[in-house]
Amino acid sequence: MPAQVATYAYKTTAGCDIRADVIRRAKPKPRAPVIVYFHGGALIFGTRKHVNPDEFDRFLDAGFVIVSADYRLAPETKLPAIIEDVQDAVGWVRYEGPHLFGIDPERLAVMGHSAGGYLTLMSGFRVTPRPRALVSFYGYGDIAGDWYAKPDPFYCREPKVSREEAFSCVGAEPVSQPKKDRFRFYLYCRQKGLWPKEVAGLDPLGEREKFKPFCPLENITPDYPPTILLHGDRDTDVPYEQSVLLARELKRAGVENELVTISGGGHGFDEDMTDPQAASAVARAVVFLKRIL
Repeated sequence: MPAQVATYAYKTTAGCDIRADVIRRAKPKPRAPVIVYFHGGALIFGTRKHVNPDEFDRFLDAGFVIVSADYRLAPETKLPAIIEDVQDAVGWVRYEGPHLFGIDPERLAVMGHSAGGYLTLMSGFRVTPRPRALVSFYGYGDIAGDWYAKPDPFYCREPKVSREEAFSCVGAEPVSQPKKDRFRFYLYCRQKGLWPKEVAGLDPLGEREKFKPFCPLENITPDYPPTILLHGDRDTDVPYEQSVLLARELKRAGVENELVTISGGGHGFDEDMTDPQAASAVARAVVFLKRIL
């Protein structure tokens, strides 16, 4: 059965309309469970349209409605305001979703890939009421660590991006759907170790304590939502260790969790759903959500 997509503006701020796509089967079950989805792109690029339809089909087939939400992007918008968009997106789904598209607001999970996985993990303690469950695909819990705050060896192998080139693709006004390719700005940030400064507006060298409210790893308590972490152990963008540390902290706090390790998997291991490991990992996420929700 084909999916239906309806688009809504869930928020307007500073002249920027921020939209969400509601994706569901043609005849969804009444009061269906819902997944609020946040895309990847280092909080710098990407949109709600950057999804893997083959992967989404697994969740739709299991009876979930998916709401893929945009959010304002850095560096024009800094991290505190991006987190506000996450809070507002989940709040909009919770309070408007029941009458707009028939979901059960008590059966709400958050899911995301990479930076969207990070936002997913942030929702576990920055969204009220808390989501019932979280699904993080190669997300991260520490944004002030050396892996993000120092030049990255993997990206330093690429031809150097100048400051002028990097900033030529960003502007002054808030944006949630960029019109230019912003990957070069991200590459510049990784080559210089500037991601925390450009995205959070803080310096991890002199303002480490100010990062604590934005690091899920430092905010896991016993009432954190059940979480499944999916990560390839050969990820060259987000270190696999980020999910290992999160799983350890979740266990310490007594939070139900699963760490799904994809042996030899890189960043975006689930782009090809014909790969048996990718299909198995996503199937585990579906089972996890069905059990929790």
